[in-house]
Amino acid sequence: MNTSYSQSALRHNQILIWLCVLSFFSVLNEMVLNVSLPDIANDFNKMPASVNWVNTAFMLTFSIGTALYGKLSDQLGIKNLLLFGIIVNGFGSIIGFVGHSFFPILILGRFIQGSGAAAFPALVMVVVARYVPKENRGKAFGLIGSLVAMGEGVGPAIGGVIAHYIHWSYLLLIPVATMITVPFLIKLLKKEERRRGRFDMAGILLMSVGIVFFMLFTTSFHISFLLISILTFLSFVKHIRRAQEPFIDPALGKNVLFVVGVLCGGLIFGTAAGFVSMVPYMMKDVHHFNTAAIGSGIMFPGTMSVIMFGYIGGVLVDRKGSLYVLTIGIALMASSFLIAAFFINATPWLMTFIFVFVFGGLSFTKTAISTIVSSSLKEKEAGAGMSLLSFTSFLSEGTGMAITGGLLSIRLLDRRLLPIDVDHSAYLYSNLLLLFAGMIVISWLVTLNVYHRSRRHD
Repeated sequence: MNTSYSQSALRHNQILIWLCVLSFFSVLNEMVLNVSLPDIANDFNKMPASVNWVNTAFMLTFSIGTALYGKLSDQLGIKNLLLFGIIVNGFGSIIGFVGHSFFPILILGRFIQGSGAAAFPALVMVVVARYVPKENRGKAFGLIGSLVAMGEGVGPAIGGVIAHYIHWSYLLLIPVATMITVPFLIKLLKKEERRRGRFDMAGILLMSVGIVFFMLFTTSFHISFLLISILTFLSFVKHIRRAQEPFIDPALGKNVLFVVGVLCGGLIFGTAAGFVSMVPYMMKDVHHFNTAAIGSGIMFPGTMSVIMFGYIGGVLVDRKGSLYVLTIGIALMASSFLIAAFFINATPWLMTFIFVFVFGGLSFTKTAISTIVSSSLKEKEAGAGMSLLSFTSFLSEGTGMAITGGLLSIRLLDRRLLPIDVDHSAYLYSNLLLLFAGMIVISWLVTLNVYHRSRRHD
């Protein structure tokens, strides 16, 4: 009996180890190339609107794939899907590295990477729930969460050092390391029976086409792309109202607090992602920093601060409530953006502190939005609702990067708007920071208003 128990515990620990590896590298893959975007722009002689697709392409398939894997897991089995995702992620990495000198191949590689890496957040938590005993799940989730935060933290530093001293293309090979988990997971995970079920492929296609054309519009600002996107989304809404098992449950649209929480949360997360994608360009143009200094000196302290702020935010939500934490998070982000906008020509190390408080505020905001959205759902809606929040969050990050790249390229904001004495090269970035502050404050006000109204009706 003891021998059987010890073997079972050993198996659970081994599974957890390999899940931690997957979780760490999936987040690392999101962050590691961001700091190298200006270098990629120089190599290909392209504007940020095009170059930001290096990250947008990954986030696009990553967000859609996260929802897809979650829907397919009951039908095809977690083991098969997780192994498939690992292999596809590694395959995309190799394609991107081998063809990195051809921009379309690089983007294709990132598309493939994202479609494979999406399996990790979608399935890892399900594997923990199925294989790790209840009494150890809290520790397992905590360990995975810590490694995810660490991946976010060290990503810019690793990316900056490798890009500066070797070449940014080698960053594409980092996800190949997840391939070492394949033989172990094949042995450790049980084979599952396939279940019959319907899958809303038409809904997936309509939604994906609408998203892609909207992303193209944010890059080129051609009205035709926007019109196609709107028409496709209208067709998608019509479809999910008629489908028997729609990809997104239209009943969730009747929950006003849920809809506003998801949309405003997405706007905040997208704004933060846009800021992160802008910083490397700004530090190159305004302060002439090299890639290693941007990754290690500017971005690394901020991304690592997520670990501390995440814990504090969780404690404050329980003690003070989600609106209190959301307000603090918005205040931290908005004030940081405003300080950076007005003092953009000051010492470049000011941006290090700005990054810390932006990521701290973002961590607070994510905790609060998750709590608000989850509390607005009935028990039977919780799974679909929280999955949709996760999907929207990832998608918003990709959209924020695309829109920021477009604004950096068309130079619409490249003029003096604030009464400050800065170099002409800083106008664009200062105005973007002002725009970021305005966007998140508007999101906060809308969420606050709808939250209080919903509570009065209750």
